[in-house]
Amino acid sequence: MHVIPAELSLHHSEILLVYSSHRQSSFVMSCNDVVGYLRQQQERYGSAEGERWGRMETMYNKRLWHQLTVELLDLVQSPAFATGDRIIKLYENFISDFEHRINPLSLVEMILLAVRQYSDPESSLKLLEKTKEKQTLDEVRVMLDKLQGVTSLHSRFYHTSSSYYQVMGEHASYYREALRYLGCVELAELSVAAQQQKAFTLGLAALLGEGIYNFGELLMHPILESLRSTDNRWLIDTLYAFNRGDVEAFYILKGCWDTQTDLAANESKLKEKLQLLCLMEMVFTRPAHRRQITFQEISSRAKLPVNKVELLVMKALSNGLVKGSIDEVDSKVHMTWVQPRVMDLKQVSGMKDRLEVWCEDIRKTSLLVENHAHEVLG
Repeated sequence: MHVIPAELSLHHSEILLVYSSHRQSSFVMSCNDVVGYLRQQQERYGSAEGERWGRMETMYNKRLWHQLTVELLDLVQSPAFATGDRIIKLYENFISDFEHRINPLSLVEMILLAVRQYSDPESSLKLLEKTKEKQTLDEVRVMLDKLQGVTSLHSRFYHTSSSYYQVMGEHASYYREALRYLGCVELAELSVAAQQQKAFTLGLAALLGEGIYNFGELLMHPILESLRSTDNRWLIDTLYAFNRGDVEAFYILKGCWDTQTDLAANESKLKEKLQLLCLMEMVFTRPAHRRQITFQEISSRAKLPVNKVELLVMKALSNGLVKGSIDEVDSKVHMTWVQPRVMDLKQVSGMKDRLEVWCEDIRKTSLLVENHAHEVLG
């Protein structure tokens, strides 16, 4: 998709953070240079901060890497390091000398703070390139799956992963990873602008993503409401039209979505996807004993010529969206199953109505058996 947030350059640089750091940096200096830097800092800042630099020199000389890492993590998050380029200088003159001995996650935490002190993304990328060896998104995913609960690492990973797939134009993968990211953060942590941008790109990915036939999870997420007061509110209506397989509503909205380049360029694919969703909705809304649907009914609802209905059903069957059979002689299909989906409130209401009808049928049958039981038993 071509809509990429202005800050994505920085987020793209974060992708490079998920790399192994086993290779020595080109910034490596001699031990004397490191000690010289540490003593310079002690003399420059004095008092409490000077004592901290002294402790770090002692830890460095004794090779107490864990204790030194803990001290550094606390240091780089202090207010004194929040502005300017102090973290960059700290990395170049000190951390880079022993980064291969630092816990990878801790190193990422520090480098992430360092790259944000650069004024342009290119400089951030140059710093990150010095510590990269190979991409390890898949390896990190396996490690995350083994962790108990949800940690801050999960949100950062899914944010990085979704940003990567967005840059690569892999809509379906972006959609899945971005939803996982939203599941790891509180919505209030995102600015209104960030919510609107995320909702918009997620909506486009849902429509354009190959194999995505379930929009319920996105439609039920409060982030989508951030678009309600914007010029992009048409995207919400478009997603709902797809979710209920409403071809007619989709084309009523054409004047809106046709202005979005990616959607306009993929109109034929969108229509095919919508027609498949239309078929799924027809199967879903029918009682189990009334799932014989004529070609003409499908043609009318999906706005598709009758002679192309069979091909549509075959695509649905081959994609595992429905199960059933085609009766070419009588021009009917008999469906036995439809792929489960996360339902919106309207669909839940429809299911409630069907359950009530089913319960009423059971009650009537029960009464019928009860009233005529003596005839059977007699």
